[in-house]
Amino acid sequence: MPSRKVYLLLDDIRSAHNVGGMLRTAEGLGVYEVIMCGITPYPSLKNDPRLPYLATKISKRIAKTALGAERTQKWRYSDDATKVLTTLKAEGATIVALEQDSQALPILDYRFKGDLVLIVGNEIKGVSQEYKLIADTIVEIPMQGSKESFNVSAAAAMALFYLTLMV
Repeated sequence: MPSRKVYLLLDDIRSAHNVGGMLRTAEGLGVYEVIMCGITPYPSLKNDPRLPYLATKISKRIAKTALGAERTQKWRYSDDATKVLTTLKAEGATIVALEQDSQALPILDYRFKGDLVLIVGNEIKGVSQEYKLIADTIVEIPMQGSKESFNVSAAAAMALFYLTLMV
């Protein structure tokens, strides 16, 4: 197990299938914790505040792509991503937003030491401006085809693969 921790923060992800895919990827790459924030769907919790039928329906959708990772990957839900990010930053973690941005560094040029929080954003709007301002760095995956962006789950997988290799 690496001596540093890599966290994955999901900022307002809409699709339960994307959440399941990212839980599965995170588990496979040794991510320390996945933090689901805002409108991001999350698996059932003990004493879940959601209506039981909604929690069950959402959990089943996540499980379809997570294939059990929702039970083995450490995760939590927070309705306050700002608090999570500022707490982890105060504990020494580097905050990195994965986003196409004029300030973004190609991910293959990025190096870090210590713990890291990778923020991935909403499928349409991307990482919020607020969280990009909290981030120490913004990185992007260079595009070579005609499409403008990758699916958030695919982008998270590529970024996490690279970042977790940097041990």
